[in-house]
Amino acid sequence: MSNAIENYAIISDLETAAMLGSDGSVDWFCVPRFDSPACFAALLGNGSNGFWRIAPVGAQECSRRGYRDDTLILDSWWETETGAVRVTDFMPPRSNSPWLVRTVEGIAGCVTMRSELRPRFHQGRVVPWVRPAGACTVAVAGPDALWQSADAPVDFLDSDGSTVAEFAVSAGQRLTLMLAWAPSHLNDPPVELCVPAETALKETGDFWREWTSRCRYEGPWREAVVRSLITVKALTYAPTGGIIAAPTTSLPGCIGGERNWDYRLCWLRDSSLALSCLLRSGFREEATAWLDWLLRTIAGEPADLQAVYGLEGQRRLPETEAPWLPGYEGARPVRFGNAAAGQLQLDVYGEVIDALYRSLRAGIPVQGHMWSLVNAMMRYLQKHWRDPDRGLWEVRGPQRQFVHSKIMSWVAADRALRMGALLGRNGSSGEWRAMRAAVREEVCREGWDAEQCSFVQSYGSDSLDASALLIPRLGFLPPDDERVRGTVAAMGGLEHQGFLRRYASNGSGVHGIDGMRGSEGTFVACSLWYAEALAGVGRSDEARDTFERVLDVRNDVGLLSEQWDPQAGRQLGNAPKAFSHIALVETAFALQRAGVTPA
Repeated sequence: MSNAIENYAIISDLETAAMLGSDGSVDWFCVPRFDSPACFAALLGNGSNGFWRIAPVGAQECSRRGYRDDTLILDSWWETETGAVRVTDFMPPRSNSPWLVRTVEGIAGCVTMRSELRPRFHQGRVVPWVRPAGACTVAVAGPDALWQSADAPVDFLDSDGSTVAEFAVSAGQRLTLMLAWAPSHLNDPPVELCVPAETALKETGDFWREWTSRCRYEGPWREAVVRSLITVKALTYAPTGGIIAAPTTSLPGCIGGERNWDYRLCWLRDSSLALSCLLRSGFREEATAWLDWLLRTIAGEPADLQAVYGLEGQRRLPETEAPWLPGYEGARPVRFGNAAAGQLQLDVYGEVIDALYRSLRAGIPVQGHMWSLVNAMMRYLQKHWRDPDRGLWEVRGPQRQFVHSKIMSWVAADRALRMGALLGRNGSSGEWRAMRAAVREEVCREGWDAEQCSFVQSYGSDSLDASALLIPRLGFLPPDDERVRGTVAAMGGLEHQGFLRRYASNGSGVHGIDGMRGSEGTFVACSLWYAEALAGVGRSDEARDTFERVLDVRNDVGLLSEQWDPQAGRQLGNAPKAFSHIALVETAFALQRAGVTPA
């Protein structure tokens, strides 16, 4: 049986990440990058697909755990019949090679610990050759090598491509095991393994505490906001500034189902929200790096704009399946890559131009070609905004006239006009004003359902869609507009035990909207949008309650996945999800502006 998704914590070096279960097992680890093949893939299978567990002999789960204040350093406490220990896990910010540091400290009595390292390279498939190498052991397969060391004498035993060690830790004793990746053609262990554990711990703690000290949020939900910002930072690929959606792939939206996607990629849709979140919170350097990634990535023909790119802006992200992996709790197929890269999603044009406008307003230096990019994207949109597309939710059913895509086309025209005014460049303003007016008129005519008093998902449909909650935030209509109030009221039709679905689900059959089988959970980001929209229309108590319900379903270390199943009481989908944590931060700021306070 797999660990529950909410049982996992993340540690990251800002180039890759490891997922640790509450049982002390690293069950997911891609090296050397977020999007590299996994060398531990038990998360999507079982022990035979690779893991590294450190725990007391015979113990199942730790007694408690938590991140050290304002850091990504994870402490887990284990209490046994013979004593107690604390295991500290972290990844120092990358200097050369990715490395995991795991320190066991005796708290009371004497505890026998067991470390079992079972690497399986190439997505949990390839058994390595394991051999001793001086004071280390090294596991090699193809281009990859994992080097393991300890700062005290430990007898490592090789068993079926695994390295196992048992050792006793008494009160006051401390022992550290390290694991570093390197290209297999290098003969010497990575220099990181020579760094004293105390030095690595101090430098890692100092890095995170200095970073979080820049946070400008001082509201009532600071702990949740800071943890969310740390999570977004942990999902940032430092060399390029790109922010991945999540460090995992194929954690299902429906247990046992087929809604399993690779999120180790960068979505343009996150661009505007991420910029707003980072700038509002005081992290200008990260916002600038993300903007630079964005401008490099979208350079080229606007007709070729994709919704999703690789960490370095790669365009080819072929979607493949891994039949050798049984999937998380049997959810198949396990996918790598994402075919959404080939979909037409018109809303991303609005997201990108909105992000560029936000950066200009924030005073971030404008690159010379930015205005040319805006003009090129607007020329494309003027010709194509009326086209059907796959929409915000990247449906794999038929293309439709999605209302949100049209509204984002309005946003593109509106923000382009505002940018032109700021820059003193108004050459196409007349055409853009005409487009903006035409989009608004059509959306208010074709996207409005008078019977439900609400905007709907697509033209001619009566289906509700939570993306309509973004209308006031985007400035399409003000919060006091009766159509906004009606839409917010109608969204109760998507509510499920206090949380919001993204759109209505019809159970286990093929869904008419997205072409996928099976139901799914409620969407964390949509529930947060609902809280913000409720505050905007003056329903403050409901806004607070909705927001705090989301806070209550964070896991024990403050992390959110993409979805929440209120009936089963468990997280669903890839985790931790940047979109969920960005929405949490944005909603906390919005509620603070609206004067909403905790109960």
